[in-house]
Amino acid sequence: MQMLKLEDFLLPGTQLEDAGRYRRAAIKETPAIAANALYFSNPEWAREYLTYCHRSDEFKERWKAAAGDWNDKVVLDVGCGPGNIYATVGGKPRLLIGVDVAGGSLDMAADLGYTCLQADAAHMPFRSGFADIVAVNATIHHCEDMEAVLRESARMVKPGGMLITDHDPQLSAWNYKGPAKVLWDARLVAYRVLGHGFHKNATQQRSGLDTEIHPRPGHGVTHDFFRSTLEPLGFDVEVYPHNHENGAEVLEGVTGKAALKYQIGNLLSGRNPQAPTSALSLMCVARKPLSPHSSPSLHARTFSADPHAGPTLRH
Repeated sequence: MQMLKLEDFLLPGTQLEDAGRYRRAAIKETPAIAANALYFSNPEWAREYLTYCHRSDEFKERWKAAAGDWNDKVVLDVGCGPGNIYATVGGKPRLLIGVDVAGGSLDMAADLGYTCLQADAAHMPFRSGFADIVAVNATIHHCEDMEAVLRESARMVKPGGMLITDHDPQLSAWNYKGPAKVLWDARLVAYRVLGHGFHKNATQQRSGLDTEIHPRPGHGVTHDFFRSTLEPLGFDVEVYPHNHENGAEVLEGVTGKAALKYQIGNLLSGRNPQAPTSALSLMCVARKPLSPHSSPSLHARTFSADPHAGPTLRH
């Protein structure tokens, strides 16, 4: 079998800089890119992220059920960070490419077997249609233009391939109102008083919050965001709300239960905390048919906007 390398899939004329463990493309810096590069390049913080985030058995089961194994596949991991998803899912890809803006994280991902490229996820220097699997985990909400990143990631999927996104905040669950919005804003005051929140110190806390561009009231992803962006590009799209600590059952419409603080937030916002629209994240599984004339699956599952309704079939 022919050995594949990064250069096999670059756009003609692409010039990359050698940065040691990874290659570097030209990047036009934005506030979001600068914030993510700063936070995820910090060796201590990136190591914590690799150790504790997206490493659960439920995460692994959910991704394995959605994507199958990565053996002998060309896999593009957009926003790979220090390599969490591959460290958890495993397998033996034919080529595993990781793209991120944080050089420090790419150094860690290289240790796991990634071929690494520092590049803007909205402007990747790859030719179209080369990847069997494009993984975009906990990435879109860190970017200013979520649609641009989703479209650019979709561009890399070859016919018969798939795009999977996960762990981006669902707008309807995070759109706190009334007392919940007051408490949401008050948490920032609490962080300042305490010196930190869920991080170890104020600097790490502040830097982490700077990377979170869209998980805030009025921001987030929706079912329509994924469908309206990907279906015109020829993808069959399925979207699954979930509350993180669930495995393959997410693909059967099981959302699971959110932590108590998020249930309270939805209750105070006047919403049913058990409804699919109150689930914290959306997982999108989008398949690109081999033929552009293939029709979407009659069994593609979406979810009703009615917060009291269960999953419905879309024909």
